[in-house]
Amino acid sequence: MPQTEATEAPVIRGATGAPVTEATPSIRLRWWTELPLILLVYGAYSAGRLLARGDTSSAVDHGLAILRIEKALSLNAEHPLNRLFTREPWIGIPADFLYASLHYLVTPVLLVWLFRSRTVRYRAARTWLMTSTFIGLIGFTLLPTCPPRLLDPSYGFVDTMAHYSSWGWWGGEASAPRGLGGMTNQYAAMPSLHVGWALWCGVILWRFGGGSRLVRTAAVVYPLVTTIVVMGTANHYFLDAVAGAAVMGAGLLLTPLVLRIVDQCRVSLGLGAVADGRFGGEVADRFGGEVADRFDGGHGDQVDGVGPRRGEWRDRGRVEEPVEEPVEEPVTPVAVASPGSVSPIVSGGCQTSPGERIPRQRITEPEPGATPSEAGDGAPATAR
Repeated sequence: MPQTEATEAPVIRGATGAPVTEATPSIRLRWWTELPLILLVYGAYSAGRLLARGDTSSAVDHGLAILRIEKALSLNAEHPLNRLFTREPWIGIPADFLYASLHYLVTPVLLVWLFRSRTVRYRAARTWLMTSTFIGLIGFTLLPTCPPRLLDPSYGFVDTMAHYSSWGWWGGEASAPRGLGGMTNQYAAMPSLHVGWALWCGVILWRFGGGSRLVRTAAVVYPLVTTIVVMGTANHYFLDAVAGAAVMGAGLLLTPLVLRIVDQCRVSLGLGAVADGRFGGEVADRFGGEVADRFDGGHGDQVDGVGPRRGEWRDRGRVEEPVEEPVEEPVTPVAVASPGSVSPIVSGGCQTSPGERIPRQRITEPEPGATPSEAGDGAPATAR
């Protein structure tokens, strides 16, 4: 019988690199577990900002040190932008609204969109955002920094949020609603997570937004506008914005490590590993269909406008499970011997030519004049 070469199916691996088997089942992400997780992390981040309040004098010293460094580097974008925003209300008021709102709206909206439409990418993107935010919290704790708006007026900065506070819901404590200024850390300027989160949003839109010109324009404009706004409103220095971008870069580099640690903890606790596409698409591009099916209904993932759209991951790269087919026993039909021929004793159905022998087969000839009943083994039987 012809032999067929067995083909091994690709192995789906989790973030740890270990294969996801029945012993380590993959876990589907659910909104009722993701939402509390995000709220818990954001609550811990907000509480950490409050607890990270340092001495005011040291925060002012750090702010002045940043100004001196920027002066030495001939970087002075804050002063002209702040004067422009203060002098032109048609620029300053919309900028204050952008600062007080988009930071808290665009990022959650993109997280929800990723979860529903780009499920394979969601977990890595969410982990990147959370890891970077945690790094920023470390920066607030180790380096409390006074923002430009809280420096002595002799340094030439105007708090535009306080200047235009009658137009919005905020007071004199940055973007905090009136009466809630005590619930925010006024000296958490370094790094700027307004810029960091905006950069995250821009990368997500550029990478997974479908590749249209409008989406890619928004992906570039949003981080740039946010950087201009945080400096023009005197909430951050230029180096704060640079540090915010650096924090996001560090978080991106640490994301694979964080995913591996989390999956190892899940496996050790018997909770199972999560099979997901790593950021950049290494796993998802190879085994997109199988990985996507382990998540929210196999929603597709289109990268840079090229590739499968929603629902098409099911047919691309699907790993078919081997199906065992029953082995049929060969059926041997009975051969009819022709009279006068010598037929070896074999099972019916074997096609043999006259005179052909099977090894170790005994052939006997009938005695001359013998009757058919006296014929030996191997003699043809009487036709019936």
